[in-house]
Amino acid sequence: MLFSPYTIRDVTLKNRIVMSPMCMYACDREDGTVHNWHLIHYATRAVGQVGLIIVEATAVTPQGRISARDLGIWSDDHISGLRTLTTLVHEQGAKIGIQLAHAGRKATVSGEIIAPSPIPFDDNMRTPKEMTKTEIEETIHAFQQGARRAKEADFDVIEIHAAHGYLINEFLSPLTNKRTDEYGGEDRYRFLGEVIEAIKEVWDGPLFVRISAHDYHPDGLTVNDYIDYAQRMKAQGVDLIDVSSGAVVPAKIDAYPGYQVPFAETIRRETNVPTGAVGLITSGLQAEEILRNGRADLVFIGRELLRNPYWPKTAANELGIQLEAPKPYVRGW
Repeated sequence: MLFSPYTIRDVTLKNRIVMSPMCMYACDREDGTVHNWHLIHYATRAVGQVGLIIVEATAVTPQGRISARDLGIWSDDHISGLRTLTTLVHEQGAKIGIQLAHAGRKATVSGEIIAPSPIPFDDNMRTPKEMTKTEIEETIHAFQQGARRAKEADFDVIEIHAAHGYLINEFLSPLTNKRTDEYGGEDRYRFLGEVIEAIKEVWDGPLFVRISAHDYHPDGLTVNDYIDYAQRMKAQGVDLIDVSSGAVVPAKIDAYPGYQVPFAETIRRETNVPTGAVGLITSGLQAEEILRNGRADLVFIGRELLRNPYWPKTAANELGIQLEAPKPYVRGW
């Protein structure tokens, strides 16, 4: 099942293997533009037969970068380099997505940082400024313009980054959103909902959302809270929820192989929304089990693809599947 195709809207992935978006911090000029390193890095995984590659967290504003060396999509000047990247990946038979992101209070760039509420992540990080309604509107517009640029750059999929303690996650969690206006309290979903609606005005392709399904804090959100959020996303037309967890506040997490898969399984079962499973998935057998048992629809591979860009071949060998090689590699495949 790992090597069976999967269709979302009008995009068909050749297999169920997805390269998770991972921050690369590789923009040497700190201008957010694609460099040769990105072209080599992502195209190599396409040669390695990954079905869908999702490019790292890409900032919709300069202020919203996790680090000064993050990729950006806040300017039309970024489109050309991103289009070169999508062309390279498409030439190797893979589909490519991009994760649109804003770091919120976890931004480490110089200057003012913003968040739903003026609460720092920890004692070592700066206190953010509480966003005004004007800044909320401007940020929603920035996500929309990022989606427009992603379409112009020929991406197949857009993923909204609403996980890992970054801006949208900060709005969703009661640990980080203490607002008393229409973006707080029982309306903490509103910011994400408005981002989704704004993106849909300019984007009609597959739309994913990455979430943190557990805050790992007694006063935080659990997967049961995200069932409600997932139902709202489904009603808005989100095609798949990429289910991660944690990082909205400092927390000790007991990480073990597949530790986040039950979150994806629960959301899929309770809402009938397609999900992606993530979290220390390292073998083809493990990935196949997740799919065969209906725990998720796609398997997102992160660090294992950093260690081995040809992981799909390794997984195919484990499953006894003959994976077709790129023609130049046939003799070694």
